[in-house]
Amino acid sequence: MSKAGEYILLTIKGIGIGAANVIPGVSGGTIAFLTGIFERLINCLKSFNLRTTKLLFQGKFRQWAKETDILFLAFVLLGIAISAFSLAKLMLYLLNNEPTATWGFFFGLVLVSCWYVIKEIKKWNVGTVISLVIGIAIAVWVSLTSPTETPDTWWFLLIAGAASICGMILPGISGSFLLVLMVKYEDLMQSISTLNIPRLALYLIGAVAGILAFSHFLAWLMKHWYNQTIALLTGFMVGSLVKIWPWQQILQGVGDKAVTRPILPAKYTELYGQNPQVATAIIMAVIGIAIVVILESWANREKNK
Repeated sequence: MSKAGEYILLTIKGIGIGAANVIPGVSGGTIAFLTGIFERLINCLKSFNLRTTKLLFQGKFRQWAKETDILFLAFVLLGIAISAFSLAKLMLYLLNNEPTATWGFFFGLVLVSCWYVIKEIKKWNVGTVISLVIGIAIAVWVSLTSPTETPDTWWFLLIAGAASICGMILPGISGSFLLVLMVKYEDLMQSISTLNIPRLALYLIGAVAGILAFSHFLAWLMKHWYNQTIALLTGFMVGSLVKIWPWQQILQGVGDKAVTRPILPAKYTELYGQNPQVATAIIMAVIGIAIVVILESWANREKNK
């Protein structure tokens, strides 16, 4: 394949990863694995260290580019950016106009993802169970706590940006799901849609810092605390189901600033006099489940080849 063809293919793979990162419940890391670039992506990110930084400042650009595989990363990131900017308006439209169907879809994605992630735990013990319970407790607490308590300051946007990129490193974990939990998903989609450069810059800086630091930190965690780390992440996902349940009672506020709690469809009809669209939500959840099952089955076949 020519260099131009290779770069086009990398961009297309980046578009797939970006699409996954925009949808809560689908992991960009899983797509990276399916497209055969996960290991190269992780090695590329880990190559940005003190030694390669010195090469850059010493003016050894060709050697720096080769050792960091920067062209590979640039075209993958280009694809991710194309996908994110293309899908942001669509996701906002669906959340505002078809909320039950959209959250039903997200619920199915995250629900089945919990199963696939928890299967990665090799050994259960007291520490693993405690990590799982802590993850669930934190996620439920955040989900039921007023979103206005989520800071809208520069430092929290940096943290949200760092969290959003974790899904690209962790197969099975969705970065967008973490943003939903942090009540910053709609804000990021809105910032992308309206080209709010100052806010996007904070998210981007956080994402860059997060992906460079987390690639090393993840390697350390997985080496020393693998089961506990996976259990904690699974707990976050299980607890977040409270937040993405399709039927919510609005206690105060509006939009992504609303304080809500999950309720049954019948209660939703009683409170708001609207069709709860139970069948639609179930169908969309099943579609979400099917997508993850297909992706994971495909990934397992590729892994076992």
